[in-house]
Amino acid sequence: MNNSTNSKVVIAHRGASGYLPEHTMESKAMAYAMHPDYIEQDLVLSKDDIPIVIHDIYLDDVTNVATIFPERKREDGRYYVIDFTFDELQLLQVTERFQPSTGEQFYPNRFPKNKGNFRLHSLQQEIELIQGLNYSTGKSIGIYPEIKNPEFHHKNGKDIARITLDILSFYGYKTKEDNCILQCFDAKELERIRKELQSELFLVQLIEFPEETKQLQHFASYADGIGPWYKQILDKKENNKWLFTNLVEKAHELNLVVHPYTFRHDQLDEFSTFEEMMSVFFFEANIDGAFTDFPDKVVDFLRK
Repeated sequence: MNNSTNSKVVIAHRGASGYLPEHTMESKAMAYAMHPDYIEQDLVLSKDDIPIVIHDIYLDDVTNVATIFPERKREDGRYYVIDFTFDELQLLQVTERFQPSTGEQFYPNRFPKNKGNFRLHSLQQEIELIQGLNYSTGKSIGIYPEIKNPEFHHKNGKDIARITLDILSFYGYKTKEDNCILQCFDAKELERIRKELQSELFLVQLIEFPEETKQLQHFASYADGIGPWYKQILDKKENNKWLFTNLVEKAHELNLVVHPYTFRHDQLDEFSTFEEMMSVFFFEANIDGAFTDFPDKVVDFLRK
């Protein structure tokens, strides 16, 4: 596990998603070449129980599913990964993320929508790509899978955690020493992964809501780190200097690493430059790692 509190890690968020459509093999290969420490895989099960690398349980904001299978939408008008077999999913083209209602591209300056020939793939295929590259380059880049919406999967009679752990184990990811961090927003499920499913992997509890930042003590009983939204670390600006919440400090006292999400060069919000943003978080707030759509820029920053 190349993740100790004194080495800062870079996580390629959905691959090199600032440059190529998220979670495509091309995006992962490009991310790999940028030398991050980890590459992220969001996971949702297909109808035939294959973990698909895609950010949501829906297909209609990153693929042409509405054109290829117009009749397969549910009553809510959405298309669900879980309603399609792996073979059917292979027929879809993946594109840059867009608003299904308007067709509007989410990040207008990224890879042009509906260009290129990108496909969905499985967790197994991506692991084989990353392990193959580790073998051919002599590098050791890790994986950082996230189990998406386990509750939805349970309601549909599927145990995504168990299926994912079996695959990870098959490919040699079993303990904290192996180059894998497993993450989930669902605290109940992540605790189940540690206690009931007895996983010995490095676990990171993702945090979405402000009230969850008060549960660090509980998270530390089963997890090894937290993944908060980066704004949960910022407090306010005084005399041109950022003040921080006590989240990182508290986490470190409990031996939890802190890997906030998501740093984007094209979405700076409170910051004037990406370098300023990185500097504030890595060196003033003292985070341990960062999820970013632009892994090359964070790697360059830390190198300097």
